[in-house]
Amino acid sequence: MKKTIATVAALLVSTYSAQSENWTGKASYYRLKGRTASGSNVGGLTAAHRYLPFGSKARVTNLKNNRSVVVTINDRGPFTGGRIIDVSTGAADQLGFRSAGVAKVRVEALR
Repeated sequence: MKKTIATVAALLVSTYSAQSENWTGKASYYRLKGRTASGSNVGGLTAAHRYLPFGSKARVTNLKNNRSVVVTINDRGPFTGGRIIDVSTGAADQLGFRSAGVAKVRVEALR
């Protein structure tokens, strides 16, 4: 019984780890005056993500036009339901969704 529980737990952890490296959902953009949660400022190609470590890189791809950009995670969020990442205005411009405000994207953690 203990061996079965350990096997199931290991499978769940490995599945969660694999899934936690890629997300598909809605992105929005934000402007922030002042410091982010990491203590830095919103930059040209920065983003807020709930789980990725500060300083890590992620590739964000707009699924409508296939444009992508690599951003540096320097803040926490988004805290609006259904959103998986908030990107800076510069990143939203490069992804081509700033005028729309929201886009369906894929986020890939880069190592």
